[in-house]
Amino acid sequence: MQFTVDHTDLAAAVSYAAQSLPARPPVPVLAGLLLDAAEDTLRISGFDYETSTDITVAATVAEPGRALVSGRLLADIAARVRGVVQFELAGPRLILSAGSARFTLPTLPIEEYPQLPQPGPASGTLSGGTFAEAVSQVACAASNDTAVPSLAGISLGHDQDAGTLTLTATDRYRFAVRTISWKHCNLDADHTALAPGKDLLDAAKAAAEAATLDLTLAGTPGASGLFTLRDAHHTTTLRGLEGSLPAYSALFPSEFAHTATVDIAPLKEAVQRVALVATGNTPVRLTFTTDGTLVLEAGTSDEAQAVDNVTTALEGGDLNIAFNPGFLIDGLNALTTEAAEAVDFHFTSSVKPAILRGHGSDDQGLRYALMPVRLTG
Repeated sequence: MQFTVDHTDLAAAVSYAAQSLPARPPVPVLAGLLLDAAEDTLRISGFDYETSTDITVAATVAEPGRALVSGRLLADIAARVRGVVQFELAGPRLILSAGSARFTLPTLPIEEYPQLPQPGPASGTLSGGTFAEAVSQVACAASNDTAVPSLAGISLGHDQDAGTLTLTATDRYRFAVRTISWKHCNLDADHTALAPGKDLLDAAKAAAEAATLDLTLAGTPGASGLFTLRDAHHTTTLRGLEGSLPAYSALFPSEFAHTATVDIAPLKEAVQRVALVATGNTPVRLTFTTDGTLVLEAGTSDEAQAVDNVTTALEGGDLNIAFNPGFLIDGLNALTTEAAEAVDFHFTSSVKPAILRGHGSDDQGLRYALMPVRLTG
């Protein structure tokens, strides 16, 4: 095997493929990236049994061939070298040269590397940027608790009649829902599947620049248990999760007793300031008043205290409610992803979930249901 490739293309490709490298590989060969040079292209692949990444870039191939080398080491080298990078396989060693730099890398036994999973047919197509935005908005609500694996997932639900894909995530304390339009190619009925949240977020970010992204939902014909994200040069597969997320329709009522509109930027800054004294699980208390003021407070009389206020427009009577400040900021950050400048808070009562939506957003915009913290005394 002998080929040359531009250092920019190499660095980007290795960085993409390295996403699937396991932190603690169950077998040594899974720490490697597979290089396959043929027909003026370089294909780089990674796999950890749960996630696979595959990318092709242009290369000048003098002698086709394949090699398996340490992925982390190759990623470090690719990020540092400049100019045209030359690869040559010499027995069990891969020689990499760029300018005055030369590296000799031991290869891993390629015959022990597992077969990469075969992507299923596309369930539908959509913009990579649109999909990445939607995934990032709901991902903040996914759980980090490994005791309930399904809560660490993001649910993707296809609505055949509406031609939409709805993404949802929850950790029981908040529920994020975002709907996007897409063109479904091979689906003739509603279908819902659960993807691993962190892996889906990484894959969606990597595909954000794709003008057209083919998405395969796990459990659809030909897909087996795999999700696939694929564009002209990148392919990622993710093994779907078992189970499903709780039903959420009851969390989003259509009628509310109070509605408040607040500019996001000053509200987020005020929450961050008062949260400085909200140690542990201490909530931030919000008092919405009809005189156009939202007062934020945190702390207790025995400890440090903080108070701040911002302007609000309130419909309905005064309301006192408290939230986990981190969860509240997550929701505000998610709303700014869709360029919302103000947030609408919808309340039924101070003990029921509050619904956060971007001011003026349509039915497909993010809906973020946030459970309040009960106040005592």
